[in-house]
Amino acid sequence: MKNFVEELRWRGMIQDIMPGTEEKLMEGSTAAYVGIDPTADSLHIGHMVSIMILKHFQNCGHKPIALVGGATGMIGDPSMKSQERNLLDEDTLNHNVACIKAQLSKFLDFESDAANKAELVNNYDWMKNFTFLDFTRDIGKHITVNYMMAKDSVKKRLSGEARDGMSFTEFTYQLLQGYDFLYLYEHKGCTLQMGGADQWGNITTGSELIRRILGKEAFALTCPLITKADGGKFGKTEKGNIWLDPERTSPYQFYQFWLNVSDADAEKYIKIFTMLSKEEIDAAIAQHAEAPERRELQKLLAKEVTTMVHGAAEYENAIAASQMLFGNATKDALMNLDEKTFLAVFDGVPTFEVAADKFPAGIIDLLAAETQVFPSKGECRKMIQANGVSINKEKVADINAQIGEESFINGKYILAQKGKKNYFIIKVLR
Repeated sequence: MKNFVEELRWRGMIQDIMPGTEEKLMEGSTAAYVGIDPTADSLHIGHMVSIMILKHFQNCGHKPIALVGGATGMIGDPSMKSQERNLLDEDTLNHNVACIKAQLSKFLDFESDAANKAELVNNYDWMKNFTFLDFTRDIGKHITVNYMMAKDSVKKRLSGEARDGMSFTEFTYQLLQGYDFLYLYEHKGCTLQMGGADQWGNITTGSELIRRILGKEAFALTCPLITKADGGKFGKTEKGNIWLDPERTSPYQFYQFWLNVSDADAEKYIKIFTMLSKEEIDAAIAQHAEAPERRELQKLLAKEVTTMVHGAAEYENAIAASQMLFGNATKDALMNLDEKTFLAVFDGVPTFEVAADKFPAGIIDLLAAETQVFPSKGECRKMIQANGVSINKEKVADINAQIGEESFINGKYILAQKGKKNYFIIKVLR
């Protein structure tokens, strides 16, 4: 058995831990779970801390259980939230659950014959036939209102920090999550619940329920809420969340997010979001310190996380796409970009629209008449003669060159370049 708690400790992934947890885990293989909120059909990088904890747990010889909150997702968790979240219908939840499992499979072994293979459970399966009267009689009587009111998540909502207070529905959330722990303890041998620091109150309600109903001991462990060195919110950009679904966040954008983190954040994130060993990470940090301007630590972080989430091929594609703006990318590499990545790479580049029936078009007419890449034909002609114009990453040497369909990227785009840094997109309208 590898020491799971020690693994998390050096990585900076422990916020609170119940006494006796480390000793319990060293006695032998056990099961632990993390709850995942299924309010979307994709996980985002904010979920990755919990996922990595499950991955380390399995790697240390234990059985990870991912609980998708099909039932609790219909209610909403008050922890650290200022508003009650929207409730989801059953069809939406089922779709979200299926998508989440597919993403979790990239991190956890669900399919092997190993005794500690991962398992996905949905609390809707055991809550859907639980009547209100049964729940209040069998579960509710074991936890006092005084106990529930003492939780920080409840106190903050009731203290006036939230305008709308807290509904009874949300107030019951910690009891429902506590019952999940009790159910998994009885049916899956699950002795430990893990989650973010904001979940400590809900998790300890579960361990208390197990103690009061079964007279057994259960354990709790939480990880810190991830922050950025500058105080900004982790995982958020101007365009919103960084998703694991490539349709929501392209692998190129995903790669760029990690590549662009600060030195301080890279040093923290590489411990949390990769499976690299302490020796590998310490060596990478030392190497980075010798030449920070090369951003080797960020490159390693981006490589490890992108490969884990999207695979080696998409990582290589992201590298190739990154060369488009800053490296010596070739026309072939550009033509091989999918539309989503192409638009992501050249996000914000001035775009002109030209009707398809205008092609084939003379290079000067295209850049100085049909579009305003150049203010005049004369200036365009001079720049071509000075070897300063490129179409799709290839220099244009002939002022009489014709641009036709063979130059269309994804059948609808042309990339024009004026000088070294000025890019323009020409979109072909059909």
